[in-house]
Amino acid sequence: MTSIRLKKLSPLATTPRYQTAHAAGMDLHACLPGGPVTIAPGQIVKIPLGFAVALEPGFEAQIRPRSGLATKFGVTVPNSPGTVDADYRGEMVVALINLGREPFVVEHDMRIAQMVIARHATATMVEVAELDETARGGGGFGSTGLI
Repeated sequence: MTSIRLKKLSPLATTPRYQTAHAAGMDLHACLPGGPVTIAPGQIVKIPLGFAVALEPGFEAQIRPRSGLATKFGVTVPNSPGTVDADYRGEMVVALINLGREPFVVEHDMRIAQMVIARHATATMVEVAELDETARGGGGFGSTGLI
């Protein structure tokens, strides 16, 4: 288990936490001391969380949609998963898009997304003249069939 240092930037911020013992993601809560925010259909809005974090090198925070908001209201994270790098120290925010047909109201302390902490590798790019062959080759989007 890794530790994440968290600095509250607002006394109204909610510390992320896992909702169940085996949850992969911690719920993220909107920090809206100025009141609710309405997201019109098709609109993208950045929702502040009221805190900053310090991740250990070799880790990232992946910001993902909450399935209930996405399936019930069409509200999701447009850059899903969003990545928070270990050297970012600014306020955490979540970009939300309303793909639904009705305006959606984000209330203070509403659970709006989830955060998964993941290890990552750092790679070095090596330019070569040729790549090894595979059965798939250059087959891309949909090349293995629809079903």
